[in-house]
Amino acid sequence: MKSAYYITIEGTIGVGKTSLAKILAERLDARLVMEEFEENPFLADFYKNPEQYAFQTQLFFLLSRYRQQLDLQQMELFTKAVVADYMFAKDRLFASLNLNDKEMSLYNSVANLLEKNVTYPDMVIYLQSDTDHLMDNIMKRGRDYELNMDWKYIDALNMVYNEYFFRYDKSPLLIINTNDIDFVNNEKDLEEILAFIRTPVQGTKFFNPIKSKF
Repeated sequence: MKSAYYITIEGTIGVGKTSLAKILAERLDARLVMEEFEENPFLADFYKNPEQYAFQTQLFFLLSRYRQQLDLQQMELFTKAVVADYMFAKDRLFASLNLNDKEMSLYNSVANLLEKNVTYPDMVIYLQSDTDHLMDNIMKRGRDYELNMDWKYIDALNMVYNEYFFRYDKSPLLIINTNDIDFVNNEKDLEEILAFIRTPVQGTKFFNPIKSKF
């Protein structure tokens, strides 16, 4: 796929990926692509019993996200921009945390074959946050299967994400600290983020907004 511009938004559970993706797609008049996590029949069971359902959960996500990536590649050359609330590599991040060594070996065999057909985005926006803030957001949105989310799991996932994006160099990367902003309910915060996103990017850029007073 080569659209006019392909932007993906990433970050740990509860950081606001989907909210920002929807806003950005509307502002850019872009096609919105969202991960279909609610279609995963193993997800609720995974949160209740991770060891038993981790592999099924990850494999379903891997194949589902791969199918979406193939659909994107069918778009015409001169289509409008695309904004996605995940990148294909995220599945491997979760797998590295959730699977045991034997499961991870099998998972990698499948993922390595699929990744050869996946296009990297033109730009990645990584929304960064501390674990306590993420947990607050998770509790506020109140999804049934997330109500017993373990702080240690989110913290470990947060560290996996931070390490991955510390080394990421496949495309221009914007890292935005979201601890002290509310781009959903505060227009000033949103406009600051959008202005930052619009600036030309080469390599990695960091944005650490000042907490809003109003």
